[in-house]
Amino acid sequence: MAEEISGVLIVNKHGGVTSHDIVGKIRRLYGTRRVGHTGTLDPMATGVLVILIGRAAKAAEYLASDSKRYCATLRLGMTTDSEDITGSILTTSDRIPDFDALQEVLPSFRGKIQQIPPMYSALKVGGKKLVDLAREGKVIERQPREIEIFSMKATPTEAKTDYVLEVSCSGGTYIRTLCADIGATLGCGGVMATLERREACGFPLSQAHTIAELEEMTLEERHALLIPTEALFASLPAIKLPAFYERLCRSGCEIYQSKIKASYEEGQRVRLCTENGDFFALGEVFSYEKGPAVKAIKTFELE
Repeated sequence: MAEEISGVLIVNKHGGVTSHDIVGKIRRLYGTRRVGHTGTLDPMATGVLVILIGRAAKAAEYLASDSKRYCATLRLGMTTDSEDITGSILTTSDRIPDFDALQEVLPSFRGKIQQIPPMYSALKVGGKKLVDLAREGKVIERQPREIEIFSMKATPTEAKTDYVLEVSCSGGTYIRTLCADIGATLGCGGVMATLERREACGFPLSQAHTIAELEEMTLEERHALLIPTEALFASLPAIKLPAFYERLCRSGCEIYQSKIKASYEEGQRVRLCTENGDFFALGEVFSYEKGPAVKAIKTFELE
């Protein structure tokens, strides 16, 4: 039986297609149904889409909070139902604030802030995507969520309505909503006119390949592009387990830190490796009656 294809592929998504469309193309190019992705990009958006193939697809649920970096165009003087230029126009304004006015409000959007997810999003309520409800003309009350804007810089363009925003933020941040909220604060309205994701899960745009490039490659060349699943968790500390404790861990047992000379705080996630350094599971530190212990929360190898 042939070894299963598994790994991470960084795709430079082109505009006009959905993230699901990209997944479909990757399934065809790699000859496997086990393909997922992290962090949906809108059809109009371009840039980094992290594709998970084979066993790597099991990592998706553990990457939602990963930080991301974007370059977007904020267009002032209008609002739409989708908070970007693809939606139906709701209001327009000729009173466009200058760059100094924009600079004055940006500090209030940096750091930890509350953001209400847009109706035109992939979030689900009652098993149905908000975007599908929005297309039916329905508006559902959404609760604000805490996000974090690590950094944000605005640069003027030749058009007095448009500004380039360079944003580094936590996962779950909607740049469309950020643009709309900035426009609302300025009193003129705002929408997102363009969006390019320049980094996700620690992978930069320079590492990404377009679908057109992938289609020109041989199957062997495409396979050579796959990055080991462990790279998704490269920022986490690694724990090498002696063979005895590795077997216990694979069996679902907790491994007390005192036994393996580790001392991480409760809630800390770690890379669990064999004594040779080979990654096999994502682990987390939990508190037990006998003390803190590490337990595997997701394995990434076939038995």
